[in-house]
Amino acid sequence: MTSPFENLTGPGKPLRAELPDSKEFAGLQRMGLARLQDAQKTGLALESQFDLAYNAAHALCLAALRWHGYRSGNRFIVFQLLPHTLGLGPEVWRVLSKCHDARNLGEYEGMLEVDTRLVADLITACQLVANKLSALPPLNQP
Repeated sequence: MTSPFENLTGPGKPLRAELPDSKEFAGLQRMGLARLQDAQKTGLALESQFDLAYNAAHALCLAALRWHGYRSGNRFIVFQLLPHTLGLGPEVWRVLSKCHDARNLGEYEGMLEVDTRLVADLITACQLVANKLSALPPLNQP
């Protein structure tokens, strides 16, 4: 039986297999955690908190995918694969999906519409990702 990762790997598909790199993993994790910490600073504009938390979540989810030995050519797929990379359910990836849509509207159409509830939910989801990521065993490098 093929894994969800293998099903998404190949020509014209969003993933490619690539050996994990402990330095890349550590860098993505460090960057994600720093942005998550900054996103929680209440003196920032709500849009800035959202941007920091969204990018933190993306970096941490990408680190989880890289830990499994895959690289994504699609920004959104790192959120969709959370059940397989970190065992996180819809209570997390649905929030991240909604935030991805909000981010795209802001980035591509100049219509970033976020509120305190969405930012709080995003920060909570991101913290859950960070907790699961930190529980992964260290990467074995050749």
